[in-house]
This record gives sequence, C-alpha cells and structure tokens, in this order.
Amino acid sequence: MNILVVEDERNLADAIVHILQDAGYNAEAAYDGSVGLSSAQSGLFDAVILDVMLPDMDGLQIVHELRHANNPIPILMLTALTSTMDKVQGLDAGADDYMTKPFETPELLARLRALTRRQGDVVIDEVTFADLTLDLATHDLRTEHRGVHLSGKEFEVLRLLMSSTTRVISKQDLLGRVWGTDADASENSVEAYISFLRKKLAHVRSNVQITTLRMLGYRLEDFSDQDVE
Repeated sequence: MNILVVEDERNLADAIVHILQDAGYNAEAAYDGSVGLSSAQSGLFDAVILDVMLPDMDGLQIVHELRHANNPIPILMLTALTSTMDKVQGLDAGADDYMTKPFETPELLARLRALTRRQGDVVIDEVTFADLTLDLATHDLRTEHRGVHLSGKEFEVLRLLMSSTTRVISKQDLLGRVWGTDADASENSVEAYISFLRKKLAHVRSNVQITTLRMLGYRLEDFSDQDVE
C-alpha cells in the first residue's frame, strides 16, 4: 500500500515516512501544499496523511480540491491544531479522520489501518479515459477492439497519465514518481517508455494519443473526433 505524507516540517515528514516503511508500507513525502495536491491526484497513492498548515496551499484547501473532484482517497489529517472547531473544519472539509500532534506511533498506525479498512467497499480496480480502460490489478490495457498487457514501468507511466488528464506531466515528475531513487534512470528512460506506450496505444486501436508539449512534458489527448488509423 502506498501512503503519501504531506508535511512541511521535513524532519517530521521523513520520520513519518520511516515509521510507515518500517510498518511495511510504501511511503513518500511532499513538503508543500501544491506538490501534495498533485501527488494525491496522481492515482499512485492509497491514502494521505495530511498536515493543515502548509506552504502554497493549506491542508483544508487540499481536502476541498480532492473532494470537489470526487477523489475518494482516504485522508488522515495530522496537525498541531487541537481545538474542537479545528477538528470540525477538517472533518467537514472531507477528511476521514483527524489526529493531533504530538502523536504516538501505535495510534497513528492503528488509525491508518482503520482508515484503509473502511475504504474496502470503495475499491477502484480500473482507470478509464476516453476509449481506454486500464486494469489496476492485471496491468492490462484495453479498448473495445483489443487488449494488451503492460510491463511494470509502462503501467506506472500510463496510470499516472490517465489519472492526471487535466494537466501536463513533466519528465522530471515521471522520473520521480515512477523511477524514484533509481540512479540509472534518466529522461531518456522516460522517452523510451513513452515510445513503448505509443506503440501499445496504436496496437489496441485507441483514439487516445500521448502528446508532447515542448519544454513542458506529456499529456493524453482524445482524438475520437478525428480519423485514427
């Protein structure tokens, strides 16, 4: 399970990431609100641990943006704001749980387990865009014409693109999200997998194409109103 920690105090954020990793989770930190929101929207995470007081965009705004877009990702707010009104505002904004600092590690992990268990009835097993359907369990990509199996990296790149169709995804963003700390990865790796995916999209006869925006990155576009060979 992949957990996103959005916390501007880097030492605390990194400590929470280590706690989660020791507990068997995959965890990653975002240190400001705007990065936290884009990461939560990426489709790569199963739950978010979210601070309220953040640079760029506070935690309440992040929750509002996610819920306004009907994003059901579980959110545990972890903050130093302890008043009843603060808790009410967080929960009313759309957070699933609210926990105050300082915290005890066993309670944090217990709340996270409870939070993700409660989401068991809302399992997202596929992502769709235009005529494409990506199965999150089997890594199969299909249209009404035919299907194809994606490799691990192909799946992760396309999942990110399909989960973020309203924005451009940069090469650096793809490198960070898909390859992480892999020292051998480079922008050439991204370009290679974009090429692989374009061939797979052609193979399944999709109307969707991966377009390149010079100096910006990539995004998916639906060309269903045009003739696609």
